[in-house]
Amino acid sequence: MLREIAEATKGFLDLLDDGQRAAAVGSMADGLRTRWAYTPGVRPGIEYGGLTRDQRKAVHRLLSCVLSPHAYAQTTAIMALEDVLDDREGGTRDRHQGDYWTVLLGEPGDEPWGWRVEGHHLSVSVVVAEGRVSATPFFLGANPARTTYRGRTVLQPLGLEEELARELLDRMGRTARGLAVVADAPPPDLKTGNARRIGDLEPVGVTPAQLDRASRGLLVGLVRYYLDRLTGDLADEEFDALDPDRLHFSWEGSDKRGQGHYYRIQGPDLLIEYDNTDNDANHAHSVWRRRSGDFGEDLLAAHRASVRHP
Repeated sequence: MLREIAEATKGFLDLLDDGQRAAAVGSMADGLRTRWAYTPGVRPGIEYGGLTRDQRKAVHRLLSCVLSPHAYAQTTAIMALEDVLDDREGGTRDRHQGDYWTVLLGEPGDEPWGWRVEGHHLSVSVVVAEGRVSATPFFLGANPARTTYRGRTVLQPLGLEEELARELLDRMGRTARGLAVVADAPPPDLKTGNARRIGDLEPVGVTPAQLDRASRGLLVGLVRYYLDRLTGDLADEEFDALDPDRLHFSWEGSDKRGQGHYYRIQGPDLLIEYDNTDNDANHAHSVWRRRSGDFGEDLLAAHRASVRHP
């Protein structure tokens, strides 16, 4: 896996001219690694829309060698939705699916290194150190969240993020549901936003010990779905580190479809948030984060320790 990621990164670099390379390559040490966002706006790096066909395909190769097939499909759909949103807005904000940026944090061979592909509703960060890969925060959003024809869904990139959580909420008994639903109104956005650290977000809601066996399986399955945004080996490593008995699941807002809602899953080193409130609950945000490992912090700490103590 590491070899594939390094080869994809080198392949992208080899297609850039000197000016593009200067724009695309940053430093792991200048604060760029932890500076992220999911709102519209210009980012550091090189703009996808200004690349040649081969260069754009190389960006997609970066993504596809880290993402599972379903997450890669979600990602490409989210990028394409920028043109749909632009059309709905009458072009007033000049959105385009080319408005995504790729930045490298160092280069393969100069460990640690990494890269980020980011723009509106998409942020995928990769850090490589000590022979391992970190890929959080991992943000996917969609506006419109759901496109329909006569009430039937045509496109919903984050459909399972909502449906699996609803299945869990519907399956658990009344007592557990009373513990899980912690607020009648949802927050306006993800509670952690684009903060560099998760901070002191208190775990609330229902725990696996308070769920029946089937509901516990649905909760773990929902977490696994988020971890499976990464390709097999990377997702397996994240899942193996999970302590499913220490999870909390909470829901805020309405349980009715088409009305604003939010849910959160927390564990000792895990945070998953999903929010769909704007545009009459047709504008979804989701993120998977790790308290000790966002932006490769745990890998970089191990790397620094190994350098100090060879």
